Amino acid sequence: MEGRQKWAMTVDVDRCIGCQACVIACQSENNIPISDEPLFNQRRAMEWIRIERYWEGEFPDVKARFIPIFCQHCDDAPCEPVCPVYATYHNSEGLNVQVYNRCIGSRLCVNNCPYQVRYFNFWEPEWPESLQNQLNPDVTVRSRGIMEKCTFCIQRIRRTGREAKRDGRKVEDGDRGLNPACVNACPTDTLVFGDVMDPDSRVSKLKEKEMSEDGRGYHLLGSLGTGPNVIYLKKVDEHASGPTHA
Repeated sequence: MEGRQKWAMTVDVDRCIGCQACVIACQSENNIPISDEPLFNQRRAMEWIRIERYWEGEFPDVKARFIPIFCQHCDDAPCEPVCPVYATYHNSEGLNVQVYNRCIGSRLCVNNCPYQVRYFNFWEPEWPESLQNQLNPDVTVRSRGIMEKCTFCIQRIRRTGREAKRDGRKVEDGDRGLNPACVNACPTDTLVFGDVMDPDSRVSKLKEKEMSEDGRGYHLLGSLGTGPNVIYLKKVDEHASGPTHA
């Protein structure tokens, strides 16, 4: 994994069981404020990953379908050109970066995001006394009035890179220290993260295989041409003629 890197993720919808372990891991890793019932009722929940649930079929043959949705880190991200202060931009590693101390909370980015994965921080973050010591010192606690979203746990990417450089070695594909918190927490190996510029990485091999004509790969709202760096793999239905979208 030398030279230029481009981070990407695959999401195997066929493996997802909707347990939301990724949601809790993301909340803990990134110091995301707790969204209690009143905030949900006000439509002001804060979660960088959401698990959408669909019902397929009629009772009693009903099937639940789950799909994790988070920032797609688009190559042509609609959120970027509308930001008046350049708080959101695309870096050289394929990540859609959010500069918190530059954001003025205009919310133009979320209005232009077709995936609706950006969240406005309406409240000053507060945690119960029992959870004060669980805050991640590698991640800033964002104050009220800015946009937040998934970062692919960039603090882990940077820390792993520094440690590899210190030890005189390469960053290894699949390193738990490199993986975002959601990937490490998933019990069914639904999420795979890595460098697509590395032909030997697992995510690169999955992309090459599944985005072929006979593969299960697809992009959310792919017709929009946003160029997401998240690839979804269709759910396999043994009663259908082939793989189906969730």
